[in-house]
Amino acid sequence: MSSHTENDDISLSDLSATHRDLLWVLSQTGPSESRPLHHALSDYYTDGIDKDRVCDTLEELVERDLVTKQTHDTTEYRLTESARRVLSARQAWQAGTHNAAGGHE
Repeated sequence: MSSHTENDDISLSDLSATHRDLLWVLSQTGPSESRPLHHALSDYYTDGIDKDRVCDTLEELVERDLVTKQTHDTTEYRLTESARRVLSARQAWQAGTHNAAGGHE
């Protein structure tokens, strides 16, 4: 279990750009191992990104209950329902369908 229990209160604005970018990539690719996620961010970031940083960021997202980690022969990461809600709220905000207080206009 995670130490973070206020998932409904979390917002993408509470996360670093790397956290947000990893959530976005996972939302586009579906379940993935860390290597393809690292590759996707390396392609996006002009200065690249260290593989250890990607792995550390994934672990932080697991601790926040935004990503689950399943290990069999390989380790696979996938979004939780909380992460889907956070991403959906961000997309609504970007589209202008939520006001600054978080409610619908």
